[in-house]
Amino acid sequence: FSRAAAVEMKERFLKFTGVSRTGVTFGTFHGVFYGILKQAYGLNGSNILSEEEKYAILRELAVNCAAEQSQEGDFVEDVAKEISVVKGGRISLEHYYSSCCPDEVFRQIFQGYRKVLNERRKLDFDDMLLSCYELLRKRKDILAAWQKKFRYILVDEFQDVNQAQFACLQILAEKHQNLFVVGDDDQSIYGFRGSKPDIMLGLSKEYDEAAQINLNVNYRCSSEIVSAAGTLIAYNK
Repeated sequence: FSRAAAVEMKERFLKFTGVSRTGVTFGTFHGVFYGILKQAYGLNGSNILSEEEKYAILRELAVNCAAEQSQEGDFVEDVAKEISVVKGGRISLEHYYSSCCPDEVFRQIFQGYRKVLNERRKLDFDDMLLSCYELLRKRKDILAAWQKKFRYILVDEFQDVNQAQFACLQILAEKHQNLFVVGDDDQSIYGFRGSKPDIMLGLSKEYDEAAQINLNVNYRCSSEIVSAAGTLIAYNK
């Protein structure tokens, strides 16, 4: 879920296999999808929207579209979170109902933000997912090349994927259908960012031939801890 974790996984893989280099790709969703965009469009670091620039844009839009609310402490942060939820969930703007401001105000800010990013040729983290999906959907030649490279795909922490990540994953895995995912819906912690454990729970509907392996033995804790925890959660409703 982080660049550091991806680097560690690669180091462990190289040590385990006894080689110094590999054709296997390790990375976060954003890292892998940005790599696809970078190769297709010749992007570089200057095309990535920094957090400082992002909030500067949103603060200016908030003042113009919602002068009074823009003075509230967390307003800009709340708008930023909702913009991310809309993008990551691939939600139609007219069907999204904001909880931090009137719907029309949110739509004005959202559209203004998108316009500024297009003018500056900038991508935020959510755009990396959406733009990658659009690229792969429109350019069959580029899709075929990446499908050839990613013949086997393994995803960890799958309970925390969102709709945009899953859409990219599906199109990349479409040709070979070699998709292996690991996750635990009880460990989903990124709902506020748009992650959907339902995607994992409904995977058998998308892939009716998929096998499911339940990891129901705890190797991390002593039997005393497992027993105590089991006694506690037995009262869960």
